[in-house]
Parts: sequence; structure tokens; C-alpha cells
Amino acid sequence: MKLDTQKIEILIAKQGITRSQLAKRSGFSRQNLSTIVRRGTAEPRTVGKLAAGLGCNIEDLLEEGK
Repeated sequence: MKLDTQKIEILIAKQGITRSQLAKRSGFSRQNLSTIVRRGTAEPRTVGKLAAGLGCNIEDLLEEGK
């Protein structure tokens, strides 16, 4: 799945958390989270964990029309 990394950064900023805190909430290491965001793609299960960590819908993290 293609992630909209800008949306992820905006959600992190709105919540006032760090990437390390998001990684912990999502069940990833900080390094794994950085790789996911840098790559901009992830498996559906991974996107689900990331959305749960941010408290949002999966659709909120995906590029428009993808």
C-alpha cells in the first residue's frame, strides 16, 4: 500500500508525539518506523498497526486514489 508520508507527519505533529512514541504505540522499533515512512509503502497489516498507533483510519494514511 502506498502511504502519504506527509499525512503521517501531520498526524504526528497534531498529536504532539515523537516518531519514537509512535513506533512504540504501533509495535515497531524506531528504525522500522523510519524505514516504513522513508520507503512510503507497507503491507496492509503494517498500515493497520500504524493507523492504530495514530488513532486514525487506514484510509487517512494512504495516498489519494490509491
